[in-house]
Amino acid sequence: MGRINGAIAKLEKGKPVFYTGGHGGMPLDFDAGVQMADTWADYINVGMEHGPLDLAGLSQFMKGMASVRTPTVPVLVELPFEGRSPEIVQFNAWQVRQLLTAGVHGFLLCHAETPDAVAAVVDAMRYTFRGGTRGSGGQGTAAAIWGVSGAEYLDRADPWPLNPDGELLLGLKIENRRALDNAERTAKVPGVAFAEWGPADMSMSHGYRGEGADFERPELQAARQRVFDACKAAGVPFLDGCTEENLAEKVAAGVRVIPGTPELKAFAETLEGPR
Repeated sequence: MGRINGAIAKLEKGKPVFYTGGHGGMPLDFDAGVQMADTWADYINVGMEHGPLDLAGLSQFMKGMASVRTPTVPVLVELPFEGRSPEIVQFNAWQVRQLLTAGVHGFLLCHAETPDAVAAVVDAMRYTFRGGTRGSGGQGTAAAIWGVSGAEYLDRADPWPLNPDGELLLGLKIENRRALDNAERTAKVPGVAFAEWGPADMSMSHGYRGEGADFERPELQAARQRVFDACKAAGVPFLDGCTEENLAEKVAAGVRVIPGTPELKAFAETLEGPR
């Protein structure tokens, strides 16, 4: 079997990855999973920072997708807790365990403020035999979603690119002034797969209201550039919004993870030239 996580397969080749799914939650039940199984997107974002922490619904959603095909389209969950300190992460690591048991393929950590907090999330994602804190018990359920044996799941359920054969992704939202102060060190934490600057929250942390017009303010553009440069220095793909007008420029600059539409993804494929 090749890659279980198709988004990683594209990132390994330097290709842009497009995702769908909002920050305020989405329908989570078996039928919704069936309907999303053949999505155009490279991965599905499930927003649980602002949407409900619906573990039962997510489990049914994943089973619905797996009833259509395995491996499923990758699913990444925006974690409900924030990366403000390692203690906050450790107190909430049970969420990581239960979400992984549902068969998801990774996470976005919001307000990733310190390297130690990010490292604690990586530890929560890794099994104890790899030096992490995730214990045995849920691998059989998750393996069924991935379409592999329990033993193969144990081999492959590990953060990429820390483990080149891993199938889990951890993205970061370096999205406030405290996080910005640590951006260079945080982006280099082993186990980080990509990062973004979270313009709305970054705007609010600068005293604005998170509205689009504020994103162009000099201090906000400087914040974006600092996170972008930190990602580039760490060899970590950058997540950013794109349009057809700026897609080619942003991809050429290093943007690789993009909230998109079927049309934007199709346009990106025309930029790649003949296959």
